[in-house]
Amino acid sequence: MDFNSPGEERIMAIDYGEKRVGLALCDPLRIFAYPFKTILNDRNFRTNLLSIIKENSVSLILLGYPLKENGMKTDVTEAVEKFKTELEGLAKLPVILRDERYTSAIAKERIIESVKSKKKRRDKGLLDKNAASIILQDYLDENPKKG
Repeated sequence: MDFNSPGEERIMAIDYGEKRVGLALCDPLRIFAYPFKTILNDRNFRTNLLSIIKENSVSLILLGYPLKENGMKTDVTEAVEKFKTELEGLAKLPVILRDERYTSAIAKERIIESVKSKKKRRDKGLLDKNAASIILQDYLDENPKKG
């Protein structure tokens, strides 16, 4: 399924991790989110991410913000805050932090429901991009496109 149309701006959600980074995009009408890709957080990460942003005409980035259940910061929160600042400079786009509590648990449930192969379910990249998709769909539901 190809949702890419030249000239259509999209929103991207990122589930940032130290090893892998899950990405989700929305359709051109900004109605629904879909898991796009999981990329490795290696030395090529920034170059790969910027290429994906450009190729998909991304105009806004949502970055999953990890918090504990009680709303306190986690060990990863500071790394995400640092990455947000870096990404705003690199991509020259607005980056919004979005609470990502429970997105991994919801993503796991959805994968169990939709992926029959137990072997495929164990793919951690599947979880990352699905978690990003949940972050994005929540945003789209809260901020419907006008007009």
